[in-house]
Amino acid sequence: MSRISAAEAAHRAASDSERVAWVDENDRPLGGVSRAQLRERHLIGRGTYILLFNSAGLLCVHRRTLSKALYPGYWDVAAGGMVLEGEDYRLSAERELAEELGIVDAELVEHAHFLYDAPESRLWCMAYSAVSDAPLVLQPEEVLEARFISVEQALEETRHMPYCPDSLAALERYMNRPPAAV
Repeated sequence: MSRISAAEAAHRAASDSERVAWVDENDRPLGGVSRAQLRERHLIGRGTYILLFNSAGLLCVHRRTLSKALYPGYWDVAAGGMVLEGEDYRLSAERELAEELGIVDAELVEHAHFLYDAPESRLWCMAYSAVSDAPLVLQPEEVLEARFISVEQALEETRHMPYCPDSLAALERYMNRPPAAV
């Protein structure tokens, strides 16, 4: 069992007591539940994924702390997290990007709304991208380290390093988006 700091333990307890959005199979709100209830009862929540790029086109990947309830120590291609009860997707994405990576005022571009349904997590998801060259400020309770790499390198790393499957689903939808209108 991994040891976690007191700050990480307090953050985990606070996260588990937050009420997150609970929705049905069609993404209609049903109320709010704790994260623990969402997992234990296999309910559907809402999540946001923000693919952060720098102006050179490199993607920010970060490693999750070992105290995370889901995918501890995994690499992640997106900032993001659970949408709180009463919060919309965009506000959640802005909040998560600021909390996890310290990026504020970056323009969010919406790319995909999709259902991620896996044994460990059921979420209606909204994927965004953003571009920023601002310095990263990592949230120590959530992020161990971060770096900018090419999308191709990130995909190569998934062959031999643990990456979060839900954020990879968001990246896949971003990569398969229709070309922008001219």
